[in-house]
Amino acid sequence: MADQIDEIIAGGGLVFKKTPQKEPDNGKVKTKARKKSYITGAHGSGSARQKAKYREQRANRSKKRR
Repeated sequence: MADQIDEIIAGGGLVFKKTPQKEPDNGKVKTKARKKSYITGAHGSGSARQKAKYREQRANRSKKRR
């Protein structure tokens, strides 16, 4: 450990590199839950269909009041 410290001091210090830049998403969907077919329940999952039904009911409830 002491040798490494002496080497750093004598050699001019540490070299810090920049972190690699992340690539932009470009609008890509990262999770299945955000894809339209999953939100609407069109992919065949009973659970997703039921959730889509509840979302539609909730949306219609707010439309009725106006």
